[in-house]
Amino acid sequence: MKLKPSDLDKIAQKMRSVTNLRKGTARIKITVHMGTCGIASGARDILSAFLSCVEEEGVSDVLITTSGCAGLCSREPMATIEAGDKPPVKYVDLTKEKVKRIFKDYVMGGKIVEEYALAIGSERVL
Repeated sequence: MKLKPSDLDKIAQKMRSVTNLRKGTARIKITVHMGTCGIASGARDILSAFLSCVEEEGVSDVLITTSGCAGLCSREPMATIEAGDKPPVKYVDLTKEKVKRIFKDYVMGGKIVEEYALAIGSERVL
């Protein structure tokens, strides 16, 4: 497959927006858990689905990042979403269809999709 100059322009624009997000303050941070168990369960497809949602919606205040294993291998693929000062939400057993709904309802609309959420709040002890 040969790349056209327009393809390179699109890639450059996408990379600039990612770089700007990392430098600035994001409204939402989505962490896709990409440990070995997550990858084996389809986390790459979940990451791609979230990236597609950001692109389709044209939002620039959503940061998508990855992490290692979250310790719940049987519930992969999963993602944790942090929205401002709200408690983080850990979504489990994800599919591309679930990602689209989570993005629409929670990321864009502020409404937690409870039936896909394993936990609301942090497991960290302060």
